[in-house]
Amino acid sequence: MAVTPSEGPSVRVLRVGEQVRHILSEILARGDVHDDVLAKHVVSVTEVRMSPDLRHATAFIKPLLGRDEEAVLKALRTNTAYLQREVASRMKLKYAAKIKFLADDSFDEGSHIDKLLRNPKVAQDLGSDEAE
Repeated sequence: MAVTPSEGPSVRVLRVGEQVRHILSEILARGDVHDDVLAKHVVSVTEVRMSPDLRHATAFIKPLLGRDEEAVLKALRTNTAYLQREVASRMKLKYAAKIKFLADDSFDEGSHIDKLLRNPKVAQDLGSDEAE
């Protein structure tokens, strides 16, 4: 059954993405990756999006307090082969997913929107809508 864009990802794709997220989070939290940069940072895997065929995974990461994000991304990309092998060995899938690491900008976007909504001019406009 083909998934149309309006339906979004299947439950299986979402479930596998969440499993991959948990495995990556566990590996990083336990310090299984022998990398000096990763050893110095607490890294959150905020989301993993899987392709419909489960062969590709995009992992969104955020270092604690957003510090040294580029260095952390570079370290993760350097250790991608190890992380892919670890995820593949813990998952019961036909194919091992190729993992791509990206910075999670959703927190920054959320902060920006919150800041805009707290702007006195915007707050004034929001207040006038409620009064009507």
